Amino acid sequence: MSAEITGVVIGSPADKCGVKKGDILVSVNGHKVNDVLDYMYYSSESTVVLLLKRQDKHIFLKLRKSEYDDLGLEFDTFLMDKKQSCCNKCVFCFIDQMPEGMRETLYFKDDDARLSFLHGNYVTLTNLRQEDIDRIIRMKLNVNISVHTTNPELRCEMMHNRFAGEKLDYLRQLSEAGISMNCQIVLCPGLNDGDELRRTLTDLGNLMPNISSVAIVPVGLTKFREGLYPLTMFDKEGAEKAIDIISGFQEKFLHEYGTRLVFASDELYLTAGIPIPDGDFYEEYPQYENGVGMIRSLYDEFFEALQAENGNFSERDVSIATGAAAYELISELADAAEKKFGLRCRVYKIINHFFGETITVTGLLTAGDIISQLKGKELGDELLLSKSMVIHGGDLFLDDMTSSDVEKQLGVRLGFTENNGHTLLAAMLGK
Repeated sequence: MSAEITGVVIGSPADKCGVKKGDILVSVNGHKVNDVLDYMYYSSESTVVLLLKRQDKHIFLKLRKSEYDDLGLEFDTFLMDKKQSCCNKCVFCFIDQMPEGMRETLYFKDDDARLSFLHGNYVTLTNLRQEDIDRIIRMKLNVNISVHTTNPELRCEMMHNRFAGEKLDYLRQLSEAGISMNCQIVLCPGLNDGDELRRTLTDLGNLMPNISSVAIVPVGLTKFREGLYPLTMFDKEGAEKAIDIISGFQEKFLHEYGTRLVFASDELYLTAGIPIPDGDFYEEYPQYENGVGMIRSLYDEFFEALQAENGNFSERDVSIATGAAAYELISELADAAEKKFGLRCRVYKIINHFFGETITVTGLLTAGDIISQLKGKELGDELLLSKSMVIHGGDLFLDDMTSSDVEKQLGVRLGFTENNGHTLLAAMLGK
């Protein structure tokens, strides 16, 4: 595959050696470039020879740079290719539970191994071929894998893909090649919990030391499940049983490998009514983005920042809107800030009517629910929201309303904060 160069970064190695916008990249160091992984891998050396097509001529350009430095080429798409979409029909898929009429990009199911390496996305392995696995091994790429179960028949059933079971052999191949894998399990009552969970964790433990971590996340169900597989949510008893199984394996793995390896998401602890573990329990927080340890991390960071900060902020008057899952935590943090700094900080729990009350995470709240539940409420000078509510790098909520829309409807300035205790306190204080 050849790729048109749509831009060259000024002052970059490619710019200095004469690459021009509109050139066609044919090969790098003699290797054809099929996508961004090929491009990054073959151009990582300190000496790079590019074969370009310029108009009707082929030209070679040789450049030198520091090893692993980017050449400075830009292409029409980041991947230099189309994203690979998911070919499964998983019984727990959240996208299948979304209402009609949302923006088109929200319905795209990606299952692209390249994005696993580049952005940390999880892949199911079902649309990978043997040559894809060979390339991962050759390039020594770490992979994030949605395992769900190591029972081949059950995996086929849960993913509605007749090849899902046999693709589990890729785990063995990757492990034998020394490839590090982070894994996740979406836990569904009556399907892959109980003895099936024990089997899965035993099988993953047998792939050590090449399993870096395993996250166990309870299935999330919206109110839009008509015609879908009859799943249920975890109740307190079911969550307790799941955590009991996980705890047993954590002790086993800690003794055998020096790591707990498998971690339950915060949501599972909240459902079970079991206190969130201390910070040391989460080791290096390897599954933070999967909602594992977020509450503990936010708590510890906030009180660390609180202890280091001094001053009087009695004129500060703000409010915070959060999902039901984090409400008690955020309320506790706000109370601590009020007591130390004299500020006013109200915390409002927003119920998710858009997706259904069973969805309690803050990142899935919509502008419509925030407006309808806060209209007429005392909000102070600024309403603080989590950045997880809006599109990355923008201000568009899931229901296509913007931050300006919310500000106009509520008559208050919005402030967005990262899911970080230091930045949350700074936002409360107006710093």
